[in-house]
Amino acid sequence: MINQLANLNWISVLLAFIVYNGIGALWFTLLFAKAYKISLGKANEALPNNPIFIAGPAICTFVVTLTSAILMYALNIQSMGGMVEFCLLIGIGFLVANTTNIAINPNIPRPILYSAISGSYHLVGILLAGLILFLMK
Repeated sequence: MINQLANLNWISVLLAFIVYNGIGALWFTLLFAKAYKISLGKANEALPNNPIFIAGPAICTFVVTLTSAILMYALNIQSMGGMVEFCLLIGIGFLVANTTNIAINPNIPRPILYSAISGSYHLVGILLAGLILFLMK
C-alpha cells in the first residue's frame, strides 16, 4: 500500500476531493436543502453549523476519494467503461448501501428520503471523483 500511495497523482486526488466535497456543499445547502431537512424531521429548523458538521463529512469524503484512488491504481483500471463500472460498484455497493443502513434508525424520521438524497449525492460524487482520478492518472 505504501508503494501505491507514492505512485498516486496527488493533484488528481486533491481535485477529485474538492469536487466531491463541493458537490456535497451544493447538494445539501442549495439543491436539496428543503428535502434534506424534511428527511431529518427538521423542516422548520436551522440545521446546526458546528465545525464537526463541516469538517467531519469533508474528512470522510477525503478518505473515500483516497481509497478509491488507491483501488483504481491497484486494479489497474484502464478504460472509461472500467472506471464507470468501478464507481458504480463502489457507489451503490458501499456508499449508497451504507447510507441507507445509517438512515434506517429511529433518529431519522424519513429514512427512504434521507437515503435517496444522501445516497444519490454519494453516487454522483464518486462518479465525478472517479472521472477526475481516471483522466488525471
